[in-house]
Amino acid sequence: MPGKYAEGATDCDAVLCARCQVAEATLVVRTDHVCRDCFMNYVGTKVAKKMESYRVRNASLEQPRIVLLPLSFGVSSVALLHVLDKQINTQLERTSRTGYSLHVLMVDESTLNGGLHETERENLLMERYPRHEFSVVPLENAFDSHIYSDIELPNLGSLDAEFSTLSNMRKLQDLMTSLPSATSRSDIVGILRTRLIVSFGKNNGCHSIVWGDSTTRLAEKALSETAKGRGFSLPWQTADGPSPHGIAFHYPLRDVLKKELVTYSTLTSPSLTPLVAPGASSSQLSASSKDTTIDDLMTQYFESVEQNYPSIVANVVRTSSRLDAPILSDGFKPCNICSLPVVNGTQGLHGWGGDQAETLNEHVGDIASNVNDESLCYGCARSTLNS
Repeated sequence: MPGKYAEGATDCDAVLCARCQVAEATLVVRTDHVCRDCFMNYVGTKVAKKMESYRVRNASLEQPRIVLLPLSFGVSSVALLHVLDKQINTQLERTSRTGYSLHVLMVDESTLNGGLHETERENLLMERYPRHEFSVVPLENAFDSHIYSDIELPNLGSLDAEFSTLSNMRKLQDLMTSLPSATSRSDIVGILRTRLIVSFGKNNGCHSIVWGDSTTRLAEKALSETAKGRGFSLPWQTADGPSPHGIAFHYPLRDVLKKELVTYSTLTSPSLTPLVAPGASSSQLSASSKDTTIDDLMTQYFESVEQNYPSIVANVVRTSSRLDAPILSDGFKPCNICSLPVVNGTQGLHGWGGDQAETLNEHVGDIASNVNDESLCYGCARSTLNS
């Protein structure tokens, strides 16, 4: 784990940085002993390699590229903002031009978390990074068809005909109440968030979206999406390049572990710590709790594994990245909730249910059955089962 050596270690003075061979090593990155400056360069270089296509020489004066950065106030997205800000400043110093401009988007989920809104951290971010454009969008805006016309969500079985007349906030609250489990709620919130971000990016002329997903987060996503029945989507959810949403996805932190980003955030000057919202630690997640989700369990597992076996985390990401995205054609139909393309004939629980399909009718009502079988992928059908 990257961290400072214990004070008073007798062999510390004899260890030089494995990279520069000049400064004293104060951190360990994977297996290398490095100094602070080389560690900071290590993170910056990893990001720069993934942002190679956004160098100044690849930019057009006529059509400046806008890159959308969704920011959750987690350590990864905040660290990515800091690294990209440094990259843009370096481009300006060297060429008086930039390869792209950054638009930072924060999704306000206070409707779901008891009214807590990160106003103070938003102000701190805008003060520290004044060069970039910032926007805040409430999650319930995903139901605003006037602004985000490309987001069309089906009415689930238990949502009555009056659902369309409710306020966007009430629609979100009622939808969450109708879902059968904590995993289902977490899954659907993540889908709404992604679709809102994508729609915002397309509406604002963004060239691509850069996600602040670290190696650890991508490994979590690979296993959690598979467990939730959406393994077919991994080529689009963990790899750089075009997405079926009509806008490119990039993951500049895909080669950096979360624990390395935690260390990075404490070593910047000034520290990024005040900008990072505290999250639940792995020790606070209980496998027996009815409120623990699949995502929580994957977070707990990989944050534990990355401490001593980072190569396992990296191998999960590398393996999922080798999956080839299918060539989309008339044989695919987008899921009505997540909008990811599904092969015709494999929609819903009956399409992928296997042996489960024989007993589905007694558990799924007529309306829910129609929704599940005709318009949803297996993952979304499972998340909304009996809702």
